[in-house]
Amino acid sequence: MTAQASLRVDIVSDVVCPWCAVGYNQLARAAEARAVALELHWHPFELNPQMPEEGENLQEHLAAKYGTSAAESLAARDRLTALGAEVGFTFAFSDDMRMVNTFRAHQLIDWAAAQGRAHEVKLALFTAYFTRRADLADPQVLADVAAGLEFDRGAVLKMLEVGSHAATVREKEQFWTSRGVTGVPAMIFDKQHLVSGAQGVKTYGRILDHLLSEQSA
Repeated sequence: MTAQASLRVDIVSDVVCPWCAVGYNQLARAAEARAVALELHWHPFELNPQMPEEGENLQEHLAAKYGTSAAESLAARDRLTALGAEVGFTFAFSDDMRMVNTFRAHQLIDWAAAQGRAHEVKLALFTAYFTRRADLADPQVLADVAAGLEFDRGAVLKMLEVGSHAATVREKEQFWTSRGVTGVPAMIFDKQHLVSGAQGVKTYGRILDHLLSEQSA
């Protein structure tokens, strides 16, 4: 039998970045079609590190930050919803959806990474935010997400309360921004090839094909 091909992919992203959810799922589809095992490493990035605890209405936030009109926002939602559906991810946007602070969410992912389970938590947070519109700034919500994956809910709440992973997350964020990552998703293939944005299943497929051919050369 031939050993399954594998490839390391580092992904810098935020849990409230819709293109990160789309891009990951597109990459996963491309890898699945080629029977490629992805060695995934998730890294923190905050789209809005100064976001207050109460968050902001998503449409109002986009209008203030990017000058996005209501019509443009609706069109973007429709496009993302369609792209998500193509790769099995459900976006459930609504007019009252809020942009939230994600610093605690990244601490939860970092905590789970120490147990080899960052990937599970990352995907669960994508779903919690985009499909269920959960407030990922709320420690109770984050504890619920973790408990749904059979983590100790109390341990999660204690970790978030004492901030045992806060400094580590800040260091990791600064590491990537210091290396020029200003937008996400940013995917680094095989520790050397940076690809930014959600590229689509076909493009990710071509990237995987090229890198795998290099491995076998």
